[in-house]
Amino acid sequence: MRVLVTGGSGFIGSHIVDALLARGDDVLVLDDLSSGRAGRLDPRVTLHKLSITDAAALNGEVAAYEPELICHLAAQIDVRASVDAPAADADVNILGTVNLLEAARQAGARVLFASSGGALYGRDAPIPSLEDVLPLPESPYGIAKYCAECYIGLYNRLHETRHSVLRLANVYGPRQDPAGEAGVITIFCASVLAGREPTIYGDGTQTRDYVYVGDAVRAFLAAGDSGRPGTWNIGTGVEVSVLDLVAIIGAVAGQGPGELQRSAVAADRAASELGWRAGTPLPEGVRRVYRWIESGAPDRVPC
Repeated sequence: MRVLVTGGSGFIGSHIVDALLARGDDVLVLDDLSSGRAGRLDPRVTLHKLSITDAAALNGEVAAYEPELICHLAAQIDVRASVDAPAADADVNILGTVNLLEAARQAGARVLFASSGGALYGRDAPIPSLEDVLPLPESPYGIAKYCAECYIGLYNRLHETRHSVLRLANVYGPRQDPAGEAGVITIFCASVLAGREPTIYGDGTQTRDYVYVGDAVRAFLAAGDSGRPGTWNIGTGVEVSVLDLVAIIGAVAGQGPGELQRSAVAADRAASELGWRAGTPLPEGVRRVYRWIESGAPDRVPC
């Protein structure tokens, strides 16, 4: 299969690229390198530096490559930055996605869109949150992701495309920069390795649903292979508090433990429709992150 990956030099995107290559797919990466790093990519992969906000350049690249599938991960992912500059966030996450949908439509390609499970559902959503819960985002970033999802639904109805949405929980793993909500695992592991106590904000009872990057990659492959349109939560359905996380990292390190209050997504639909479930226990995933940082946090490391 010919697969184009936007944001392919990023944390999740580069792992998806590796998985696609491993099964014999032809892969092209588009990335503006604002947060991604070329060093994360296999040397066999062609990388074109390009912003999805440049519609003409994007159309040209997609038309020339003629992909069958596009994994769309290029995004502005900083929630705080979206609050400070909502127009800039919307430019990338809404208009950039519309640009991609148009390019995909003209090329006849199917799109898998990396959305957010944590930022969409809002503070009053039942836990774990099902896909049918009405999204009530509380940040410009969450609004933009939901708006992009609405455009994807519109294209499926208007143009009979078969695009899909993967609502990712807090993905973590090797290659992750210590930024964002999921980045707390990387931050805490780095603190412990440096001999510092992890900094806990609030009372530590806030929860998130942490899904290992290798499991998220399997979800993208399953959704791509299914050929069906859909919206799927990609998470474990398990809430983990900050205090629990510190205890797990302490155990991995051989030491004692030292926004939204709660978040977890229900992944039953992905299990029934894609045959996907998260398979990496949090302690094992944290151990891999810890060892990765301990080894110097290299760009090229398998998940």
